[in-house]
Amino acid sequence: MAVPTLTPSSQTSTIVLPSGSSAGDVENNTELPFQIYSDTTSGMYSQYFCEGAANQVAYTYKKLGGDVLDIEITTGSVFTTYEEAVLEYSYIVNIHQAKNILGSALGAATGTFDHDGERIGAAGTDKVNLRYPKWQFSYGKRIGDGMATDAGFGGTTRIYSASFALTASVPDYNLQTIVEENATNDESEFHNKINNKKAYITRVWYKTPHAMWRFYGYYGGLNTVGDLASYGQFADDSTFEIIPAWQNKLQARAFEDAIYTRNSHYSYEIKNNRLRLFPAPVTSSPDKLWFEFYIRDNIWDRDAEKEDGIDGVNNMNTLPFENLPYNNINAIGKQWIRRFALALSKEILGQVRSKFGSIPIPGETVTLNGGDLISQGQAEQEKLREELKTTLDELTYAKLVEKDAGMTETAMGVQSKIPYPVPIAMG
Repeated sequence: MAVPTLTPSSQTSTIVLPSGSSAGDVENNTELPFQIYSDTTSGMYSQYFCEGAANQVAYTYKKLGGDVLDIEITTGSVFTTYEEAVLEYSYIVNIHQAKNILGSALGAATGTFDHDGERIGAAGTDKVNLRYPKWQFSYGKRIGDGMATDAGFGGTTRIYSASFALTASVPDYNLQTIVEENATNDESEFHNKINNKKAYITRVWYKTPHAMWRFYGYYGGLNTVGDLASYGQFADDSTFEIIPAWQNKLQARAFEDAIYTRNSHYSYEIKNNRLRLFPAPVTSSPDKLWFEFYIRDNIWDRDAEKEDGIDGVNNMNTLPFENLPYNNINAIGKQWIRRFALALSKEILGQVRSKFGSIPIPGETVTLNGGDLISQGQAEQEKLREELKTTLDELTYAKLVEKDAGMTETAMGVQSKIPYPVPIAMG
């Protein structure tokens, strides 16, 4: 039987990666899935990205042995791997920066993002992920504000006050009912803010025009100048002592407390917002008893009186971070991108060659290495990700401070071993 003469229209694969490409081939290439860095109508357009993606073709061609064996992928596939590598680098670096600043960024302004992750509007020009932040410790301050409110010495929760008239021989008063009744008054500062919410009572007292007289007067207080010790009344021969201001502040608060409790002859307890006075008032004097309270709002409710930041950054998802501009990625990042794009190209080539486990030829069979390429490509990608994450974890702001502290301690240790010269007087 005669062997037929074969006359194929082509003796090479219809898809073979060329040995190089140009930046013009990358610009506005319709095969790129996102075109974030190559679209001339985009604010992210970079001539350098197009040149980098074009050079990646030659790099991939050489690394995969294109001058020895055909590489069955297109230039568009290499451009895509390069774009994905840049976006992956941006993703990992942005996560690193989120770890650095999230605690200070909570409650700050966020933004609106398009399908590429770019901020929409003029706010998108500030590129906050390229800036060194001001430390504000927002999360710690929010916790401190809540604790200060409950402790009664500050915070951001509005504190209200109300009063009620004492009734002779009546020791018990429902403060919750008093608050809710006052809330119906249009002139009340907490009008329509109770809405069946529990009032948290923080302080109870009564006012009297004689309060300052009892502080400095003849019988009410201890009445000495200086450290306010109990050795006598204010007189011409009083002892004057120099003491720190903080001691006077503490003593003043102690005396005010004495006026509101011991000198008033009343004490009280509050259970479920029901006030009980001890002893029961014999007359209706003083005229009124005052108390302070606050309302614990829903944690998601906005405060109409101030910007409390609950509509701003609440986690990593709402940080106003965009894709890193290609022009702001230095040589370290560019080399990582090249290596990652090559690993992606290996995986794509492996997927193509895996469609056919072997190719029969006359008298022989060619076995393709698709499975090996897929495994190698995926392993290299994971290794590169871990390499970058490990490096960045060593460069967090907390780690940098720790290293600075260690260097300072080491330098001080070295200096402590250096003998100091003895000064010699010269005649």
